[in-house]
Amino acid sequence: MTVLPKFAVERWTRASAVSGGVAVAVVAALAVLPLIGGDNLVDKLTTLFVYVILAAMWNALAGYAGLVSVGQQAFFGVGAYFAIRCSVAGVPPYPALIAGALIATAVAVPLSYFMLLLRGGEFSIGMWVLAEAIHLLVNLDPLIQGETGTSMIALNAYAHETRLAANYWLALAGMVGLLGAIFVLLRSPFGASVQAIRDDEEAAASIGVSVQRAKRTMFVLAAFGCALAGVLWLATSVTFQPKTNFGVQWTAYMILMALVGGLGTFEGPILGAVLFFLVQDQFAETGVAYMAGLGTVAILFALFAPRGIWGEIEKRWNLRLLPVGYFLRPTGPPKPDRRSK
Repeated sequence: MTVLPKFAVERWTRASAVSGGVAVAVVAALAVLPLIGGDNLVDKLTTLFVYVILAAMWNALAGYAGLVSVGQQAFFGVGAYFAIRCSVAGVPPYPALIAGALIATAVAVPLSYFMLLLRGGEFSIGMWVLAEAIHLLVNLDPLIQGETGTSMIALNAYAHETRLAANYWLALAGMVGLLGAIFVLLRSPFGASVQAIRDDEEAAASIGVSVQRAKRTMFVLAAFGCALAGVLWLATSVTFQPKTNFGVQWTAYMILMALVGGLGTFEGPILGAVLFFLVQDQFAETGVAYMAGLGTVAILFALFAPRGIWGEIEKRWNLRLLPVGYFLRPTGPPKPDRRSK
């Protein structure tokens, strides 16, 4: 007689419910930090929020949708470029920053129709070529002065402390909003569709999943997140230099943070961004050795721990703080199958 186990579908655990409450408390504490914290702390945390956005966007694109891009710096740079253009046109600085991110996102919509015709390695290289092409086009604008770049001078109208606080709150709101959007999307039927496409695109299409629409949604969402990170970086640095803002190192950072933290997990990129920020804060001044070290770490994780730190934690201890999938939990002793002989 066959014995069938009993299971229940589970989406939340006690640990995830507690962690959700902790996350809300942490965000509330972070929201008031500029009122009591020093300028240096506020500035560093703003940088950390930008890294979290970048890591989460690349993870959403590659880890969940299976679209491995090495050209996300295209949107990081073009968002900042359009922000400067809006500022020169007379838009106040912070609305100009938001407008720059939105215009870059609007540009991503028609681009997605072409780029998503490519698959696998072709898509990866195609995105890098696209980023370089946009970089060259931006250099042709007389305002940018080639690789010399320019500055968003209008930001200097604000006092230093005011600008730091405004950048911080904008970065915090962007990070929380984007993480929340990803979380809600991935827990919806759309999230299941996206992951089905990642695992087997043909099989997903055969059961009625709108493959191109789902991929386009993730492509545009990731473009918006990277563009927002780009305008936030512009707000903190004030200067815009195409060689820096369109540098491939931004995508390299995204890949590193997602790989180390845990590609295809919700918590992993956040952990990866925190670790990357701490390492960079301590060792960035070592120059070439620092970059070589980052590359070595990325290769080692890709070879020996492809699930990343958080992926290994999930595997070993079955710990999910903010789960986005469905899990089976045993509900009781198995019952015999009376239909079998």
